[in-house]
Amino acid sequence: MEPAEYRLMDQAEAGMWWYRALHARIADALRATSGRVLDAGCGTGGLLARLSANPALDLHGLEYEADAARRAAQKSGARIVCGSINALPFADASFAAVVSADVLCHAAVDPQAALAELRRILAPGGLLILNMPSYQWLMSAHDRQVHNARRTTATALARDLRQAGFAQPRARYWNTLLLPLMILQRKVLNRGNSGETVSDVAAFPPMIDATFHALTELERHLPVPLPAGGSVLATARKPENP
Repeated sequence: MEPAEYRLMDQAEAGMWWYRALHARIADALRATSGRVLDAGCGTGGLLARLSANPALDLHGLEYEADAARRAAQKSGARIVCGSINALPFADASFAAVVSADVLCHAAVDPQAALAELRRILAPGGLLILNMPSYQWLMSAHDRQVHNARRTTATALARDLRQAGFAQPRARYWNTLLLPLMILQRKVLNRGNSGETVSDVAAFPPMIDATFHALTELERHLPVPLPAGGSVLATARKPENP
């Protein structure tokens, strides 16, 4: 990502509604997990800091950008290494779970190579958690700022996980109630700004931030999958007998 985007992330991820919503969903998915957990593409460490409240998790992070990796270590207390998700510097079958949030969408990532590497470092039966931005037609100035090259759908992400050799893929949309506002912002209000680089990461007025977060919390507790959304959260497992 652009250096400025890392600075925005560092400042916003503890409080901004979107990060809090994403981190809560990942913490939910890890609730029954213990042992070594990797955040592959940990950025400045906000998710690892959130997960550090769970004493059953032995937390590790991987980050390509050295300054962000240093900040992640300071913020979370986790063990952070620099490297690429395309060639992970970890031993085979060394993690009980791996998380990678909005990383496989980046232009520098080879999704097939990255999924193969994530599968390699997971222990048999280990849990993979992915978050991805949804819908290629929603590409925007923010995607350019964070160097996103691809967005996806729940169906496509589950298919990609199966093709990469993962079992029990489950992909669900979230950030559904705010999707109309997202479309309005990206495709109507910013229609004339195709050459600009504008980040969606920002400090929102407290009332708006609280409202947006409340809507994501309402979705989080619904018992049924939602038909669309601004993001896709997927889980899958490495087969017990790969």
